[in-house]
Amino acid sequence: MSNGTVALVTGGSRGIGAATALRLAEDGLDVALTYVDGAEAAAGVAGRIEALGRRALAVRADVGDPAQAVAAVEETVRGLGRIDALVNNAGVGVLGPLDGLALADVDRVLAVNVRGVFLTAQAAAARMGSGGRIVTIGSCMVQRVPGPGGTLYAMSKAALTGLTKALARELGGRGITANLVHPGPVDTDLNPADGPHAASQSALTALGRFGTAREVAALVSFLAGPDAAYVTGAEFAVDGGHAA
Repeated sequence: MSNGTVALVTGGSRGIGAATALRLAEDGLDVALTYVDGAEAAAGVAGRIEALGRRALAVRADVGDPAQAVAAVEETVRGLGRIDALVNNAGVGVLGPLDGLALADVDRVLAVNVRGVFLTAQAAAARMGSGGRIVTIGSCMVQRVPGPGGTLYAMSKAALTGLTKALARELGGRGITANLVHPGPVDTDLNPADGPHAASQSALTALGRFGTAREVAALVSFLAGPDAAYVTGAEFAVDGGHAA
């Protein structure tokens, strides 16, 4: 995409979202990013985007709230003039035994990981022209669930496969693509590569290590860019061989 194009990255204040927002800015895009609690972190990412010579907008929005999910798109358009790419990165994870999951857990995970992604994509697609891009962040647990405790999270991320394929069919005639990226264990503040469960997670990969947020962002950047114009309805693993 050329200068003047605009991306919205949900959950862009840290981790994969922040790395993606910065990579897109490096590629010449103006970037809006959403956050829930990390106002200072979001402002820091926005400042780094502006230091790259791009426009930035930090939007407080919980995509688990239907009104806020739609408002994030509208605020992006108001603040930056348009929206050309959407990266659905915001997500929550509740892990634990099946019999310990409460209804509130189910509602929250599905609200953010499924309904929020749908509503944000719906609102963004209504504002996009030809060449629009929708990239959604899934999980390696869609392709391989290595142990117990991931039922709710894996279910929520698996729903994104159907959504992505349907969006590709729905929007292809308008020149808008939709794709899905499945990260494996990635070194972030929520799941650090030196954390208590890092060794067991690394052992599940063929490469024997955690990935970096920048490695995921590189693929997202490709899918959000002009070279991926003929790529849609597809799933991509950035998981170090977790599913191999």
